[in-house]
Amino acid sequence: MCSKVIFISGASSGIGFDTAIRLARQGHIVYGAARRTDKLKVLEKEGIKTLHLDVTDSDSCRSAINTVIKEQGRVDVLVNNAGYGSLGAIENVSMEEARRQIDVNLFGLAELTRLVLPQMREQGGGKIINISSVAGRMVINFGAWYNVSKYAVEAFSDALRIEAKPFGIDVVLIEPGGIGTDWGFIAADHLEQSSRGSVYEQSAQNMADTFRKAYGGPWMSSPSVVSKAIVKAIKAKRPRTRYLVGLGARSIVFFHAILPTRWWDAMMRSFSKIRL
Repeated sequence: MCSKVIFISGASSGIGFDTAIRLARQGHIVYGAARRTDKLKVLEKEGIKTLHLDVTDSDSCRSAINTVIKEQGRVDVLVNNAGYGSLGAIENVSMEEARRQIDVNLFGLAELTRLVLPQMREQGGGKIINISSVAGRMVINFGAWYNVSKYAVEAFSDALRIEAKPFGIDVVLIEPGGIGTDWGFIAADHLEQSSRGSVYEQSAQNMADTFRKAYGGPWMSSPSVVSKAIVKAIKAKRPRTRYLVGLGARSIVFFHAILPTRWWDAMMRSFSKIRL
């Protein structure tokens, strides 16, 4: 695989961190970007170039992409990985937090995409890899705004794929299931905070406990299964449009497709009563 210039957002931990190291070790020129630059120091030891990036700040996005183009003259692959999960009952989550969830998970991704498209078009091709989730294909209890953001990433990517293909630009969706990162703990914290003192407090607490036990146990898939899928998509001459990877990804999507809606709803509610 010839060396490519690759930009990865959200590279300070989890999937982005693992992907950056894996690609750098394969000889690619990798730029890892995140808000917390102190957490990027380890990547520099792998020869990865690190950048500060706040995906909610247009100037920050423009500065990061312009730096790569100035230094390398091109961006061959954009991996839109930055994102987080903010859970809570719809009436408990402030509109400010709801907007932030969509701002980070969707609009930040869109801003980086808009910035690389002219360069990719000029160079005759490229790949845009968007990290979505099985949560972009089905809804979990207390997941409204997170699910909205990931459903939107799916629709955005589908539209982008149609628009970009005539210019030789491939658009790929990676849809992870259960992956052993800090996502579950952060989501659990948000769920507890948003539900405290409300009628949803007990069921939200049950679900937060379930998240912490599940993500703290041995069941989740390693971030490497996602980074391997990203590498596979980069390497492929004709990549798949979607890669379902990680614990339960295929089975979750399958059962969501075949189960009656009320059955699925009941199953999701049951997770608020389970304590592992």
